[in-house]
Amino acid sequence: MNLVRSELLKIRTTNTWWLFGLGALLAWALTFALNAFSAHVTFDLDIPEGLPPEQVEQLQAQKDVVVQATNLFTSGQFFGLLFVTLLGILVVTNEFYHQTATTTFLSTPRRTAVVLAKLVAATLLGAVFWLVTTAINIPATMIFLSAEGVDHHLGDSVIIEALLLNLLAYVLWGIFGVGFGVLIRSQIGATITVVVLYLLGTVAASVLFVVLQQIFEADWILELQVIVPSIASQLMITGDELPGSPPQWVGAAVLIGYAVVTGVAGTLLVRKRDIS
Repeated sequence: MNLVRSELLKIRTTNTWWLFGLGALLAWALTFALNAFSAHVTFDLDIPEGLPPEQVEQLQAQKDVVVQATNLFTSGQFFGLLFVTLLGILVVTNEFYHQTATTTFLSTPRRTAVVLAKLVAATLLGAVFWLVTTAINIPATMIFLSAEGVDHHLGDSVIIEALLLNLLAYVLWGIFGVGFGVLIRSQIGATITVVVLYLLGTVAASVLFVVLQQIFEADWILELQVIVPSIASQLMITGDELPGSPPQWVGAAVLIGYAVVTGVAGTLLVRKRDIS
């Protein structure tokens, strides 16, 4: 616990935490506004006649109040996970950027304990980000849905499950950040790599799977998008309420698998690598 407290102290006593927090807050505000606008348009949408049954089912699911409420209650996840990942990266790369890695490992020769402390610190930071965004999302969503004249369904098991799985996503992406930081010790290199992979990689993967689905005319190909971590995170909060989507547990299993691999790989690399 002393190691964990020291890792949190390194973040808390620098400008990093509030700069990332401010960025996450601005991203949340933009995301919630877009989600609210989308929900407003969806509630007023009339389903045209003559559409294929699959599209009708999809639109009807989108108009479901619970689906829209779940999306609103978890607003800010996409960019929030990115900020949490970047914080996880900094937990590791700050040691090399400020040349404190040697001192850290000399004072605590058990490298595995140091890496575990960094992983725990990253998960706690992820939980804090989730707590803050959720604390803002709940009243904001309740106010918006009340203005729309619909119930917020906050007590429904579907929404509670989505909120808890959203917490799991924040925690796991903090672990991803530590893994990336160990793999790429350059702070700038790791940050740029993660931002590019997260933002452009998600879009590129979605386009690729759509193209493959059109080529092979197989709908099951679209479900394979869940192997992309960012898409798996979105599935965890959307669930199987939308037709054609895999169950929520699939997204959770994919993220947990990635977290285990990155956590173990990061620990092994730090134990073997020369840190001088």
